[in-house]
Formats: sequence, C-alpha cells, structure tokens
Amino acid sequence: MVLFVGLLLVLLSAPLMDSSPPFIPPTCYSKVLSMAQEATQWAAFFKSHYLTSQCMAHMPDLRIDVHNACVMYKMRTYISLLEGLRNRRCSYTRDVQRLLYTLRQLFIIMSQKCHGDLVFTIYDCEALERPL
Repeated sequence: MVLFVGLLLVLLSAPLMDSSPPFIPPTCYSKVLSMAQEATQWAAFFKSHYLTSQCMAHMPDLRIDVHNACVMYKMRTYISLLEGLRNRRCSYTRDVQRLLYTLRQLFIIMSQKCHGDLVFTIYDCEALERPL
C-alpha cells in the first residue's frame, strides 16, 4: 500500500516538473519594445501598400527607437500628422486607425507608465530620420 501511494505521488507530481520555463509576465520595457517594433513595421507597410501609399506619401518615415530621447517628439509629431489626414481612403481605414491607436498607447505607456523603467541612452534626432 505504501508503495502504491508513493508511486501515485510521483505520477501526480510529474506534470509539475515539466521542463518548460515558468510563465513570466511581460515587463513594461518588453511591452514598449514589441509595440515600437509593431508600429514601425505598420508605418512602413502603409507607405508601400497600394491602398494607402498615395495618402501616406507625405508622411515621414517612422522609426521608433525606445533608447533615443527624441522618440517622444517624433511620435507626438507622427500622431498629429495621422490625426490630420484628410484623405478618407487613408484616414478612415481600420488599419491606419489601429496604427494611430497603437502610437497613442505607446506614447502614454512610455511617458507615464514606464517612465522610471526606460533609460534613454542616446540623444540623436537624426538617427530617427534615417531610413531602415
């Protein structure tokens, strides 16, 4: 009977000793990095996509480097340009609205929520203007 109980305990605890790492919730820094990469890719896609390329042609290239201190100014400017789009074909598309929403959320997270977690290592505004 003791052997049966011991074997039962080993079998029940085996799934608990799985070799996969435990779930680690995303940190503020990792959330900002993923959102910045996503917004940068979307902005580049909209400049080249056939439906939005005509109205996004005047928009500057968006490159979000969360380690650059100029990124906050760059994002604020880009958000205001997106809000000022007058072409219905571009400004009311769901994807462009999602980019605008993501940029607003990223700006809020960087300026308020993660303020102490982020460290700006460089101050080079021209680096954000260079194409990828």
